[in-house]
Parts: sequence; C-alpha cells; structure tokens
Amino acid sequence: MARFFGTPDGVHPGQFFIDRRELHDAFVHRPLQAGISGTAAEGADSIVVSGGYVDDEDHGSYLIYTGHGGNDPNTRRQIADQSPDAPGNAGLITSMIRGLPVRVVRGQHKGSPFAPARGYVYSGLYSVVSWWTRKGRDGYRVVMFRLDAIEDQAHVEPAPAITPDPEFRTAVVSRRVRDTAMARTIKELYEYTCQVCGTQIDAFEGRLYAEGAHVRPLGRPHLGEDAAANLLCLCPNHHTQLDVGGMVITDDMVALNAGSDAPIAQLRWRKSHRLDLANAAYHRTLWLAG
Repeated sequence: MARFFGTPDGVHPGQFFIDRRELHDAFVHRPLQAGISGTAAEGADSIVVSGGYVDDEDHGSYLIYTGHGGNDPNTRRQIADQSPDAPGNAGLITSMIRGLPVRVVRGQHKGSPFAPARGYVYSGLYSVVSWWTRKGRDGYRVVMFRLDAIEDQAHVEPAPAITPDPEFRTAVVSRRVRDTAMARTIKELYEYTCQVCGTQIDAFEGRLYAEGAHVRPLGRPHLGEDAAANLLCLCPNHHTQLDVGGMVITDDMVALNAGSDAPIAQLRWRKSHRLDLANAAYHRTLWLAG
C-alpha cells in the first residue's frame, strides 16, 4: 500500500487504540515497533510519542521530538549518536521540506501530561516546522524535530495545559512567516536584495520581495532574538537553504554549503548592520557535528 499522508477515513483526533496492532489495522501508524513511519524518498506519515527518549518535550500543541537511533530500549538512554540519514529521521526531514502532514500518536508514559492513561490516542495532524542536531542529555548527538499541531482540528489536549508559543503564526503547512517590524527594517535597508546571491525579486507593479531570515531560530527551544544582529535579508531559496540545514554562516561571514563545505558567497553588508557571531555559531551547531 502506498504511504498515506493525512487522517484515514473513519478516524478522528482523540480516538483511542488499545495497542499497536489496532493502530496498524486502522492505517494510523503501520509499524508494529518503530516510532517513526517513513523513508527519505517518501517522507514520514506518522510518529508515536511514547517517552522512549529523554530529550523529548511534549507541550501539547507542539512537540520537541527526538529522532530514532542509538537508544537502549531497556534503559531508554542514548548509547550512541543518531544520524539524519536513518530512515525515520530522513523521512521527517523530507516531510518538513515538502510540507507533508504527520499523524501524531501518543502512547502511555509518565513523561507527558498529554499521554493517555493506557493504550494509545491519535492526536491529529502535525507539521514538521524545523529540525536540528545537538548533544543530548546523555552526551550523544541526537536529531531533534519540532512539530506543531495543524490548525482547524478538534482540540484533544486540555487547553489550559498547552504551553503557547506566540513567536510564530502559520501561513501554510510547514512555511513560517517571520515578517516582524525588525525584519522589514532589514529588508528595506538592503532594498530587498539577497545578501548571499544579490537577487532582487520583482513582484506586482514594481514591488520587490525578499525575506527576513532569523539565523538563530525564534521560538522554543532556540529562543533566538528578533534583532538586527540575528537577521539577514535573503531570497526565498537561500532563506529555505538556511532553515533546512543546507547552508551555514562562518565566522568570516561566508555562506557555506553545509554538505560539501564549498563556499557559496561572501555575505554582502550595508551600513553598520552585522550578524552576531554567536548567532552564526549557534546555527552551525544545529547542523554540523563536533
């Protein structure tokens, strides 16, 4: 059966399932053991949040979710590094890039107030809005994902307990709008010209288009500042490349291909605007090992 992205017919958010076999039979989460259903080529269609990783955070309306690999199933502790190339992790990255929705299932465990008292509950569709790597609590490299609940679904978690994260507003699935007043100031400073490639995008009736890119991401868990020292004026292509880990910024302010270490361009600057080196360094830690 082809991989299906969305909520299956006859299933609704908040629906209870007694075990993994019932999830499988209802096409909610097909693997009987793996926590992530997905591949790099197709994307990830579903995940199970069951307290198996110590770096997970469940905030109800959004998740900080640890990828798979390097985990001792008996102690639930990391004993080796994780890789973005592992099938489930690569699938979630593909889902983020392609804007594919992910079914989220919560299983019984003590680490979340949103977990069911027994069995499993289908929590609805979430979008993968970012991913990064970092050293986890057990000292090994882990692959982390932020997933946000897609709006216009039935609320299945108790509303007062959901931790809000007002830094973002959703435009379309997996695309984040960051058009703050500070971002507009930076775009106007550069006359809507990309600091990497020098592209200036013509829009309707002489309007110009560019995007304000926060180098250290806003929102939890990164908590980057909406400040000029954390912003670049970029074209949509280079903004996306920065956000999905394809490009990093060196201390010499060179845009570097994160996969090949090949330089893309020296960043262009105007007036006194400069990027804080600490923000560039933080961004590199999300994608580069070591």
